[in-house]
Amino acid sequence: MKALYLAIALLAMTGCASSPGKPDVQKDALYQSLGGMPGIERLVDAALTQVHGDLRINLFFENTDLADLRRLLIEQICQASGGPCTYTGRSMEEAHSGMNLSEADFAAFVEDLIAAMNTVQLAESTQQQVLGLFGPMKPQVVGQ
Repeated sequence: MKALYLAIALLAMTGCASSPGKPDVQKDALYQSLGGMPGIERLVDAALTQVHGDLRINLFFENTDLADLRRLLIEQICQASGGPCTYTGRSMEEAHSGMNLSEADFAAFVEDLIAAMNTVQLAESTQQQVLGLFGPMKPQVVGQ
């Protein structure tokens, strides 16, 4: 578990940064690595399946419109990965306000996301990039 927290912390610091002096990688490279929209949809469906079965955190989604959550997660990952989407949801602070999510809750979500990425057989390098998208969101989610 400590290794997972360390990986998240490292990704939060470096996941979205580009190296000075080096040209930017193709803007939609992660989107393409995910398999475009069909790949993102498969990933989100696998992640929601994992979360639904996770007794540690599934109660947070009891009163959630799952179809809307699915749509918003697809938009969010699509936009963040360089795809042609625009995220239309609330900010992470607004979406998680009043939930008082803990570090353990966030870690459980990350574990479920990793399991989902393994289920859809994403390459390790792609998995690290996806985690790099979610790591920086931790302060906007935990404790809100």
